[in-house]
Amino acid sequence: VQLQASGGGLVQPGGSLRLSCAASGSIYSINNMGWYRQAPGKQRELVAIITSGGSTNYADSAKGRFTISRDNAKNMVYLQMNSLKPEDTADYYCNAWIKIDGSYYSREYWGKGTQVTVSS
Repeated sequence: VQLQASGGGLVQPGGSLRLSCAASGSIYSINNMGWYRQAPGKQRELVAIITSGGSTNYADSAKGRFTISRDNAKNMVYLQMNSLKPEDTADYYCNAWIKIDGSYYSREYWGKGTQVTVSS
């Protein structure tokens, strides 16, 4: 199973970006999916998560500006980021709890980071 994130880049303060993450492989089901970020010199932190049923939870820093969504048919999760601030600069990682074919349990998978830089 692999998680492939894309959509990062350089954006001016106040701008928007949309991150995408595709899960691929021998996937039986996907439970929670989420986005985390890690800024230089800081610990990785939760940005937003979404359950298989569509319930969402956001970090306080993301509320009102970011929207997480998913397409269960395509095994994808998205993060729409609006009103970006310089403090949003970080590597963004997608995360998913996935049950593979033939497995009894879900396990956690991480994608490689996609860099988001907010700067004028």
